[in-house]
Amino acid sequence: MGITDEEMAAVPRYRQSDLFSEVDRLVLDLTVAMCRTPADVREELREELLRHLTRGQLTEIAAMVAWENHRARLNRALGVRSAGFSEGAFCVVPQRPD
Repeated sequence: MGITDEEMAAVPRYRQSDLFSEVDRLVLDLTVAMCRTPADVREELREELLRHLTRGQLTEIAAMVAWENHRARLNRALGVRSAGFSEGAFCVVPQRPD
């Protein structure tokens, strides 16, 4: 799917990891900002992303993040649990800043 197991394991430390490009880090910053409650995406972050992406690309990324956040919140609200399809894969839980 375009991401290695090593990169998945490094997601909680994406800002410090050499495995991610600057664009990757900005997209992950967007993801974190959009998943906060309340969502809080700084104008500076959007401007920085638009230095690397077209408006269409940014829109597509933001829409995908919003959809996945919606699905996760809906599943949690409905008590949906794992169905065992991951076959040993894992979902990285972000580390909270100290």
